[in-house]
Amino acid sequence: MKKALYFLAPLLTSATLFAEEAAPAGRQQSMWSSLLMIGGAVVLFYLILMRPEQKRRKKMQQQRSSMKKGDRITAMGIVGTLVRVEEETVILKMVDGAKVEVLKAAISDVKPGNEVQVDAAEAPAN
Repeated sequence: MKKALYFLAPLLTSATLFAEEAAPAGRQQSMWSSLLMIGGAVVLFYLILMRPEQKRRKKMQQQRSSMKKGDRITAMGIVGTLVRVEEETVILKMVDGAKVEVLKAAISDVKPGNEVQVDAAEAPAN
């Protein structure tokens, strides 16, 4: 039994050595191609999904910060004229004269309006 082990031991170790020497070259090339594919996917994901969303969000934030009295505002499908801007909300005047308080985050569109219309609409009707 010992003689068989002495005979097999060099074969097993040499086979292992040869396998280790040959494997890293293939593994190395495979690893680089995998990393290249993952990197390409990340760049593509950023360019197609994340960058346009960042631009849209930045534009909307700029519109919300530049709102002024008299602008036409669309928030969740509700259209009204801006009466007052508060810290986190805005007050909109509807066509029938009702006033609605809406969160700034809910605003989806801001169109420049006319301040004269708001002042005339707020004047008490006698």
